[in-house]
This record gives sequence, structure tokens and C-alpha cells, in this order.
Amino acid sequence: MRRYKCWNSSFVWPFLGVLAMSVALALHPVPPATAASTGDGSHPLARFTPGSKETVDHGAFDALLKAHVVAGSDGINRVHYVKFREQGLEALKSYLLKLQRLDPTRLDADEHAAYFINLYNALTLDVALEHYPLNSIKMVKLADATGSVQDGPWKARLGTVNKQAISLDEIGGQILRPTLMKRAPSGHYLLNCLSIGCPNLLPDAITGTKLAGQMSASATAFVRHPRGLTVSGGRAKSSSLYSWYEDDFGGPRGVIAHMIAAGGAEVAAKLTGITTITDHDYDWALADASR
Repeated sequence: MRRYKCWNSSFVWPFLGVLAMSVALALHPVPPATAASTGDGSHPLARFTPGSKETVDHGAFDALLKAHVVAGSDGINRVHYVKFREQGLEALKSYLLKLQRLDPTRLDADEHAAYFINLYNALTLDVALEHYPLNSIKMVKLADATGSVQDGPWKARLGTVNKQAISLDEIGGQILRPTLMKRAPSGHYLLNCLSIGCPNLLPDAITGTKLAGQMSASATAFVRHPRGLTVSGGRAKSSSLYSWYEDDFGGPRGVIAHMIAAGGAEVAAKLTGITTITDHDYDWALADASR
């Protein structure tokens, strides 16, 4: 079992204001410092154009999400898959075709991030709808680039951008992590695997102008929800998201600091006296409003 280490609680509160201020910067996108960027340079589609005024119209996807994403009383958003398949699948495919005809490298950093987050979520929805009914997205069996069948759709090349076939793993790990998550780790909350354990799929498309607010609100909602963080008997359990992407949040101490900054006084009170996160969990059941 991996354990997190943090400051002793007697030192947390005196520095809480400093922590909140420093980590809050990670909740919002920071303008690129260079005139041209490819993130870490490992993927050609990680390139964006600082200062670009080009925007992408995600209105079609926004309308689909508003029509088919249902907010539950338990704080978990679910997709009405039956209705979506009957009334929205064709429109989703049309949106995906139009999106993939664009060149995202011509966009600025936030528009570039919004483009790939929406592409990721729309491709995931498309594959889930095509294979529905499902109990979990991991039930989708698709081959990776070598032809090896995998649990889940993440390694299959589902999309094509700038004539390059790409997988969900490439979008998340090689395009968005070096360009968005390195400056704003709350970008992780916007990528969706359609599972109960995942941060909510928003009923809105991501846009460059709203990106900062969408990340910040999603971070707060997830950290305050039991699937993000629970504390019982002096022990904390968090979503596996924080162990998978611990480095993006600044390591073990950074995870705790991020939770306090994102969750505010409510989460800070829960974490009083907590110096380690001792357990992690993730529910892979499909977030399905049709059942």
C-alpha cells in the first residue's frame, strides 16, 4: 500500500494561507512563457500557437451534454445512454468529424486544451454508446496499435487529427499532460472515463474562455465529494486519481495542499490531524442514468 506523507498538523494551519495561494495558481491555466511550445516535445499534436485568436465552436457538443448528462442527488453526474443512443449519436459523430478536420496546433494554449479535452470526452462517449449496454467502460475490448486486445478503449486509435491516428492515452498522456496538466493539474478533473469514480462529466463543453473556471469548480466538487476524499477514524482515503497522477499534483505533500486549496475550509477541517493518505479507491461502474 502506498502511503502519503505530509506536514505534521501543527504546522499545516500556520501556512494554510500560503499553501492556498500557491496551489490556487495550479487551479488556473498559466500563459505559456515561450513564443512557441510543444510541451515536452514528444508529440507533434502537443504544439499550440501562443497569442492565436482562433477559436473552436463546441456548441454541438455542448447541446448534447446538456440534453443527456443528468445530475444526481448524490452529486454524481450520469449519462442517459438509452436516450443518447436514440436521439444524439448521429449528432455526436457529426461533431467528431468536424472537430477532427480542424488543426488544433493553430490554437492558443487554452483553446488547444479545450479542443483535446472535448475530443477525448466525445470519443469516449462515442465508443461507450457503440458498445452499450455496458456495466463498465473497461468491458470495451479494443486493440492497441500492435493489435493486442486491451481492457478498455484507451490504447485504441479512435481519432485522427492532422492525418495522425491517435488514442485516448496519447491525448491524455502525451498531448494534455505536457501542455495543460504541467501548469494546471486540475485539468485531470475534466477528462472523463464515464465511471462512478471519475470526476463529473460536465453538462457543458469545455471552452478556452471558461477553462479556468471549469477546472476550478470541478476540482472543488470532486475534493468535497466522498469519491474524491473521505476521512474516518483519523484515516484518509482518496480517489486513485491522486496516486496515478501524484507527480502532477506536486507529490504526496502537493496532493494534500491541492485538496486544501481546492476544497477550502470544509476540506481543511477534514484533514486536520491527517498527515498521510493511507488508501485509494476507484469505482469503475458506468455512470449510467438509464438504469
